[in-house]
Amino acid sequence: MYAYNAKKQGWFKEVIFIVWGPSAKLLAENEKLQGSIKKMKETGIIMEACMSCARMYGVQDNLGELGIDVKGMGTVLTKYLKAGYPNITF
Repeated sequence: MYAYNAKKQGWFKEVIFIVWGPSAKLLAENEKLQGSIKKMKETGIIMEACMSCARMYGVQDNLGELGIDVKGMGTVLTKYLKAGYPNITF
């Protein structure tokens, strides 16, 4: 909810939502969560997922079909952190 409202309310110009770990499997299997992802994408939130996690749970293609950019996140996340992006983990 926070990521969605942060973008919709203009609290941040850019919001990047990263799917990690077992959340990848949950998202690939849960239609209600998939609806939330679609809604978030419609507001312009950038959706990314950890490729290693998605492969570990066998959901890489499922997440890609949801329009989530599945990629190696180690270097990407490091870039975000070094650039000073705020980071919230739930």
